[in-house]
Parts: sequence; structure tokens; C-alpha cells
Amino acid sequence: MDRPASFIWYELMTTDASAAARFYGAVVGWKIAGSADPAAGGQDYRMIQRSDGGSAGGVLQLTAQMCEQGAKTTWLGYLHVKDVDAALRAINADGGSTQMPKRSLPVGEIAMVSDPAGAPFYVMHPIPPPDKPDAVSDVFDTVAPQRVRWNELASSNLAAAKAFYSRQFGFEFNETMPMGAAGDYCFIDQGGCRIGGMMQKSSGDAVAGWLFYFGVPSASAAKRAIEAGGGKVLVDLHQVPSGDWILVAEDPQGAPFGIVGAQ
Repeated sequence: MDRPASFIWYELMTTDASAAARFYGAVVGWKIAGSADPAAGGQDYRMIQRSDGGSAGGVLQLTAQMCEQGAKTTWLGYLHVKDVDAALRAINADGGSTQMPKRSLPVGEIAMVSDPAGAPFYVMHPIPPPDKPDAVSDVFDTVAPQRVRWNELASSNLAAAKAFYSRQFGFEFNETMPMGAAGDYCFIDQGGCRIGGMMQKSSGDAVAGWLFYFGVPSASAAKRAIEAGGGKVLVDLHQVPSGDWILVAEDPQGAPFGIVGAQ
């Protein structure tokens, strides 16, 4: 199975799963199931399938009751932990909070939490498929299309966020990139892999909390599909030091996400 603390799943919570299927199919190339997964514990939870047949994550159809209780359209990441109960105790003792108590599902135990600045995410202790006891998640990949290629946190307290994720998940911050008045962009290293970055959120930032960048063959083509599909570009197409091109957008239901790929 995966190393503890790695991102092993991504989930879109949305008010319209069918509309999301059409939108992300055009933008990223995914195929989102038209009905709930039997292992979802009675919720309308649909799998996201890549063109190569692998999984890219899941989509949770929000109910009216969920929305009344404060749920909103957003993307969330799942971090692998060895023990969900122990993780909840440690996170709460370190200034984080439990947003949804532990649930046991056929695929593992999960709980939704937030960091000390309020950014939500899940912790999960996964159960591998019976026929694949050594299965490893591949929903994150630094170069492959139709996967998350970058995990980015804009925090209202960068120093506290770095300390929290270092203590709780072993994230390392070995390199920074100065961004002028915006401060430093702090790269996240985990298990020998550069998985993303953190930065201080300013009042003008388009997104607070975790933002996930999906790999595409052409960022320009993805931008055209976003606009044609009713999405909104928040940060326009621009090149980053790696040579890739990125943009930040919202889907038609309001969930922010990023795109990364060749121009």
C-alpha cells in the first residue's frame, strides 16, 4: 500500500454530478460514472475513470441536507494515515479540527478534518482490494495526464501550516521561490517526491485552502473547454519555471481547480 501521509484520493463534492461529468470530460478527458458506486455506503458517489482505465478520484453528489449543514462544492484531497483514530487525536491536539467523524467503508476508514487555518481535507486508512493486497494509488503523478500533478495550499498562516503538516504528515520544505511582495512559495517534498507547494494567502488570491492541478496535454485547449463549458478562469494561462503552463479556474458549480500541461 501507499506510504502514510501521501495523497491517495481526490474527491469533488458538487451540487450537480451529471453536469460535472460533462464539464470535466471535456476539460480533462475523464469519464465520470452515471450512477452511484455500490461501495459508497448509500451515498450518491461516482467514480472518475481515466482514459487508461485507472481511477482519478470520485464525485460526491451533495444532498440538500448536506448543503444546509454547510457543505459546498469543492475539491478535497485524502491523505493516507496508518490509524484514523490516532490521526484525529493528533490533529485536534495540534490546532486542527474534526469536520466529519470517522466512517468505515468497504474501501477503508475516513474522516474529514481541517488544519489550524481551516483548510479541509480527509485522512484515510485504505483497505486494498482482496485480489490486489499490494495495490498502490496512482491518482497523483508529477507528469502523467488526467491525474493530479500538483497539490497547492494557500494558507492564511503559512508558518503555522508548514509546522502543522510537517508534524502531522512529514512534509518537508527544502526549497523556496521568492515571489516579491507575495512572499515565498514553499515547495512540498514528501517521500523523496516534490508534490506541490504552499504560500501565504493574500486578500487578492483567487483560492484559499488546497488547490489541485490536473494534468492535460494542452493547457490552452483546456482553457477553451473551460470557457465553452460554463466554467470561469480565475488566474489566466501562464508559464511556470518548470516550463509547463498553468491556469486556475472554477467549474460551473463553483469548485476551484488548476490545470497544468504543455501550452
